[in-house]
Formats: sequence, structure tokens, C-alpha cells
Amino acid sequence: MTVRRAVPVLVAGALLFGSAGQAGATGYRYWSFWERTGGHWAYATQGPASVRPDDGSVQGFRFAVSADSADASRPRGTADFSTVCAGTPAKSGTKRVGLVLDFGTASDAPSGEAPPTSRTACARVSPDATTADALAAVAKPLRYDTDALLCAIAGYPRKGCGEQASAGGGSASEGGNASDGGPSLGLPIGVGVVAALAGAAVWRAKRRRDDSG
Repeated sequence: MTVRRAVPVLVAGALLFGSAGQAGATGYRYWSFWERTGGHWAYATQGPASVRPDDGSVQGFRFAVSADSADASRPRGTADFSTVCAGTPAKSGTKRVGLVLDFGTASDAPSGEAPPTSRTACARVSPDATTADALAAVAKPLRYDTDALLCAIAGYPRKGCGEQASAGGGSASEGGNASDGGPSLGLPIGVGVVAALAGAAVWRAKRRRDDSG
């Protein structure tokens, strides 16, 4: 009985692993979020609504098709705070956050859309503001889905949110949503959880057989 209950979990895990392989071959079209550290871009481990950057920080966003965080394309162009915020002097009671907005390439764009020219912006915001607050100050309109996933910056793209995309840049099925983090983390984490559950189910079944024997 216990063994039979473990089998569906294993099957689900196998199915999700298969889906993950397909997703890796295609990828998802989404805005990835980056933090500038030590002169290099690092993929953010939290979503823009959770990060509260210090004055003088530089944050980046890149729209592209990628399979996961390891495969994600970094923002391109100028990323030096002194350059990005050269025209925005310090002001008491506020902080400045440099933003690099890379709208990606034509091959990453949804069908019928063309990426705007990439740009930088310097947001002057309150000391406790998040990256999402800074983004809202300089790059409206923003668009989020019901899971708080960032779908569009400065109105781009006009529609879609984390949809699966083929190698040729076309859209496939919708998917990959992850609250406040990015779709790149959604599927791999789901697979990991199911794999862990499957392993635990097998372990429990074996233990019970041993105990009963």
C-alpha cells in the first residue's frame, strides 16, 4: 500500500524532470533582475520588491529568453554609478539608485514587437525604498501579474509574462511564474521539491517494509 502511494509521486517527478529538460532546450521570455557587485553583475537572489539597495547602488534588468538563472543574459552597457547618476546630485533624506534597463534583442522580442533602445536612469527615492520603488519612479508603466511577477518595464513587452519560448524566439505555452523572483526559478525549484518528495516517499516505504519484516 505504501509502495503504491509512492509510485505516483515518482511518476510526477519523472514528468516534471522531462518538462524541465524541454524548458532548458527552449527557455522562458522574461525580465531578469541583477545587482552590481564589485564591478560585476550578480543574478539577484531576491525579487525587486524585496531588495532595498543602498545609496550609490546599481541594479539591472534584462529582457531575454533563458532557461534558468545560470543561462540568463546580463544587462549590457554602462553600469557605473558615477556615470548613471552624474546628473542627479545627492540630497538629504533621499538615496540614489542607478538602474540599467536592457530591453534585449530582436530575437528575444515577442512576436510583433521590437525592443526599445536600452537606457540607464537614476532614481532618487526615499531611504527605505525597494528596487521596485526605484523602478516605478523612472520606468513607468510597469506591469505585474497576479503572482507579483514583473512582466513589463516602460510598457515593454505589451503583453505576455514569463511565457515559454522556442529556440527560434517564438512563443510556446505560458509558464514559469515565480512570485517576486522571476520565472527562471519557478520550474527548477518545483522539480527539486517533487524530487525530494519522491525520495522521501521511497525512503519511508523501504523503512516500513524493513520494520514489518
